[in-house]
Amino acid sequence: MKTLTDQLSQYADYHRDPRNILTHFVGVPLILWAVVILLSRPAWELAALGGLPCSPALAAALLACCYYMLLDLRYGLAMAVVLAAMLALAAPLARESTAVWLGWGLGIFVVGWVIQFVGHWWEGRKPAFMDDIVGLLIGPLFVMAELGFGLGLRREVQKAVEARSGPVHQRQAPAR
Repeated sequence: MKTLTDQLSQYADYHRDPRNILTHFVGVPLILWAVVILLSRPAWELAALGGLPCSPALAAALLACCYYMLLDLRYGLAMAVVLAAMLALAAPLARESTAVWLGWGLGIFVVGWVIQFVGHWWEGRKPAFMDDIVGLLIGPLFVMAELGFGLGLRREVQKAVEARSGPVHQRQAPAR
């Protein structure tokens, strides 16, 4: 299994322009939340779990959190909090009519991807998942790591990623 540094560095190779990273702070959470919304149907309330709505979204979130925790306990716990909040916000939408549920889920999904593709246009590079599908799972973790780096946390991880992928720098427009 790849390490945290391996995964973040591989993803960072596609994300060195600060404008692209900034778009990921908006686009990736929107896409993740949209997927949670769309996977929140069907849902069953299990009395054994205190009436917690159990859905494909919950199963996917639990699996993702397990993987994140295998990579790094602190990031895994942070991602668990984010995913729990997204599950809580998605559950009421999933109980709405099919049109409302799909409208929110698909609408947010499309907006998130438009923002992502603008960032990758600035980057001058395709999204990481086009070369490695695991990039779809690492994207939210990358955003969490970048947030931490911006707050001065996990400097050792930041240095390890930058040693492999280089520093963040704005890409210059090609000469005409």
